[in-house]
Amino acid sequence: MPKILVVDDSSFTRLQIKNLLQNNGFTDIIEASDGLEAVDLFKKHNPELLTMVIIMPNGDGLTAIKQIMQHNIMAKIIVCTELAQNNMVIKSIQAGAKNFVTK
Repeated sequence: MPKILVVDDSSFTRLQIKNLLQNNGFTDIIEASDGLEAVDLFKKHNPELLTMVIIMPNGDGLTAIKQIMQHNIMAKIIVCTELAQNNMVIKSIQAGAKNFVTK
């Protein structure tokens, strides 16, 4: 079963994503609450998939994506974004994110 890193500064959103993943059979889920922690946990655990929010304190998602991609160009990152963040989605995809979903 793949290891998944869920990154969001909202503990409620992390719980919702984690529950959705667990309800679909995924069990190896790691959580990060900011971009700095996300990069650190990515390097430590090398997850097969990440969900990443863009706007967070202590290291935004865009910066974290760039740093993760420098560490592993094959990283699979899905950006979770608000509807009004279209410009940031484009920048995230350009930085290496594979896709996005809106919250």
